[in-house]
Amino acid sequence: MNRDPEFKFVDTDTNTLVSKLVAEYEALTGMTVHPASPEKLFIQWIAGVLVQERALINYAANQNIPSRAENENLDALGELFYDTRRPTAQRAVCTERFYIQEPQNTSILVPLGTRVTDRGQSLIWETTRDAYIPIGETFTDVQLRCQTAGIEGNGFESGQLNCIVDLFDYYLKCENITVSDNGTDEATDDEYYGLLRASVDGYSCAGASGGYAYFAKQVSTEIADVVPNKPSAGCVNIYVLMNDGSLASDEIKNAVYAACNDAEVRPLTDFLTVADAETVEYDLDFTYFIQSDVKANAADIEERVNTAVQNYISWQSGKFGRDINPDKLREYLSEAGIKRIVLNSPEFTVLRNGKDNTVPQVAKISGVNITNGGFENE
Repeated sequence: MNRDPEFKFVDTDTNTLVSKLVAEYEALTGMTVHPASPEKLFIQWIAGVLVQERALINYAANQNIPSRAENENLDALGELFYDTRRPTAQRAVCTERFYIQEPQNTSILVPLGTRVTDRGQSLIWETTRDAYIPIGETFTDVQLRCQTAGIEGNGFESGQLNCIVDLFDYYLKCENITVSDNGTDEATDDEYYGLLRASVDGYSCAGASGGYAYFAKQVSTEIADVVPNKPSAGCVNIYVLMNDGSLASDEIKNAVYAACNDAEVRPLTDFLTVADAETVEYDLDFTYFIQSDVKANAADIEERVNTAVQNYISWQSGKFGRDINPDKLREYLSEAGIKRIVLNSPEFTVLRNGKDNTVPQVAKISGVNITNGGFENE
């Protein structure tokens, strides 16, 4: 969310202030202040001091407005909103499966805090509770949590966390059976301000869609969009989209379900499901032409085009129900300095946003084919 620019409560233009002080001095003394006179130099010094104080006044005043406050000042203003604190960095989680050599006549304990890592030992993970391998079974599943908070714990594919640190009786092997996710960095000022804005919906426990969206977004700062809807009476589906345009992983969906299904959040009449939205694939295929008198070199132009394409892809998949809009691609490429493009795909496509209680849709890039058409005269 884009926050408001800094508001100017008092003027900080030095020339205006100097002119005003000179005029007042001349009115009081009846003397003319010349450009190089000692009086003029003294007035300029006074004006410099006053401008610095005015800048501090503007800063202090802006720090009392949530849309402009920063860091700990924004944290302090958060006390004015409904039960909202800046989300701290969270540790990634996944589901780990521990195996023993053969079934036993007694349950085998996998203790709380049992540590595992990957082959490169990049991060250490630990179990979040005691878990038992039942009598007659050879494995059990338990949640694993990274010891390091932040997004670096995300994205470990199934099977990568397979090196145990703390052995237990009859141990054979271990592996993660879900992709690690839900690790987040501390919320930025923009992300925290967005939560503060949304917190007004948290006052209602009547099942307002905004309320579900607010509690879902508190799960992770990596969540870009949330759409709750009602496919049938008494049933609520929640759809979650991540910042990178992907649908939420199982770990994120489980965390969202836990947050929104809390007894103090979910109305008793609601049956809650965290579901997957529908993806609509599209291709990017175009030829671009450069004006012949452009001063940038070919490498710079190519970099600008690639950046514009990535910005478009991120924008296109940044929200549920955002229509596939080739005009937005043209806008990004125009800002990059491209004269014109011949666009083969995508075509404009309307996507569902889920607000009519249908499954929402989100655009997903399938393939990219960019051709440099060379120079053209204006």
